[in-house]
Amino acid sequence: MPDALSNPPPKPAPDLGQIWRRLGPVGPLALVAASLPGLGGFVLLGTMKWSGQWLRDAGDGGVLLYVAGFAVAAGLALLPTYAQSVLAGFAFGMLRGTAAALAGVAGACLIGYAVARRASGERVVRMIEEQPRWKAVRDALIGGGPLKTLAIVTLLRAPPNSPFAITNLVLASTGVPWPTYLAGTLLGIAPRTAVAVKIGADMTELNLRQGRSVVQLVISIVSAVVVLGILGTLANRAVARVTRPQDRDPGAADS
Repeated sequence: MPDALSNPPPKPAPDLGQIWRRLGPVGPLALVAASLPGLGGFVLLGTMKWSGQWLRDAGDGGVLLYVAGFAVAAGLALLPTYAQSVLAGFAFGMLRGTAAALAGVAGACLIGYAVARRASGERVVRMIEEQPRWKAVRDALIGGGPLKTLAIVTLLRAPPNSPFAITNLVLASTGVPWPTYLAGTLLGIAPRTAVAVKIGADMTELNLRQGRSVVQLVISIVSAVVVLGILGTLANRAVARVTRPQDRDPGAADS
């Protein structure tokens, strides 16, 4: 009897309705982050020819406007990072475009973090603390020191299918410190950003009347997707190993 009283059973996991109510503003933010960027990306890519030309003609002012627009649009989950990175390559070329896109990513990170922290407060952390498995994953993310947290954030950002806005929301809501969050984001997202910029830069030289140019562009895109897919798979496996909750041995506490 004393053992049963000293080791009460864990609380059952809440159902979806309970989770939604307790999330407060975080729930609607998650819906926006999951839906709007994809739609916005199609619109941006469809209008890239004239918008890219306009930014290119604007010179240095166009670069500054692009960075500010990237930061606000991605930070508020209105546009995806990949489409805006392609636009940077199309408008500014490889080197200048990569620098502009990464500057936009940095700004978007800070905006997204501020919005998520304001919306979530401590409610998400309290919910996680109530569930041992959720807490184990969070502890693996931020409980092993800044270098480990930096590595996990970097790995989370590396896959090409890692949703920027949703990941912002999750990392900020679970209490990842913003300097580590920003540094890990830039390290993880830099390779796929550079690839997207390269695709956009190649499009400026595309002549649809020359079949060879079209084939070269397709090969470039397919190769980039394959490489990023491999990197993403490796990153996902590494994150799964690091954050896998460890079932506690019931007899460990008695030994």
